[in-house]
Amino acid sequence: MKTAIITGASAGLGREFVLGARDNFKDIESFWVIARREEKLREYIDLLPGKDVKILAMDLCNEANFDIIADILKANEPDVRLLVNNAGCGYLGNVGEGDWKKQTRMIDLNLRALTAITHLVIPYMSSGSKIINVSSIASFCPNPRMTVYSSTKAFVSSFNRGIADELKSKGISATAVCPGPMNTEFIYKGKIKGNSKTFEILPYCEPKKVVAGAYRAAKLGRTVYTPTAFYKFYRVLAKVLPQSVMINFTRT
Repeated sequence: MKTAIITGASAGLGREFVLGARDNFKDIESFWVIARREEKLREYIDLLPGKDVKILAMDLCNEANFDIIADILKANEPDVRLLVNNAGCGYLGNVGEGDWKKQTRMIDLNLRALTAITHLVIPYMSSGSKIINVSSIASFCPNPRMTVYSSTKAFVSSFNRGIADELKSKGISATAVCPGPMNTEFIYKGKIKGNSKTFEILPYCEPKKVVAGAYRAAKLGRTVYTPTAFYKFYRVLAKVLPQSVMINFTRT
């Protein structure tokens, strides 16, 4: 059964990725949606009529859940045509201040979970399959006051480039999506909204448009997708200017 696996699927960008996959990949028969909030995931039963919906309500910061996913994959042997690693979190605050668990949660979810899920799913993918890894414009340069978050996203973009090369011979593409801020739960859960001057002045991306662009880029086999002309320019700027200069602009 042709399958899409989407993490962080309960709301915001993840929800748009699920609905966008329904519209952009008509041949997908089964959707595996992964997130903590089961009640949100159950909504897809009605939103995806005629599709098989597998609800995996779990916290991807719990390493034991990777064994569960591995067992489910082995039992079902799905033909995974699309993997979207969207699950992630970001918290505002200097390293050495506040709750250390928030700093390590970003590492567990943004890095460990993404790596584990990708490693487990790749054996069930074949030529023509797509991987989308949700990164960020924060991956282009360290962001003081969100140092750990920007570092995790730098890993995601680097990881994506590496696997894109590794999987080329198998005909599997990997695309890192690097959007700017979006008006989703992310900026509220991370206590970013209202506490960062930078986030108040930056232009926001529209989640639905980000997803549409991400799927276009994935179908074209592009390794990196950055939405809007403003952030494309920022990406170029981050490549040519020293990071010591860029950090003055990226402080959140």
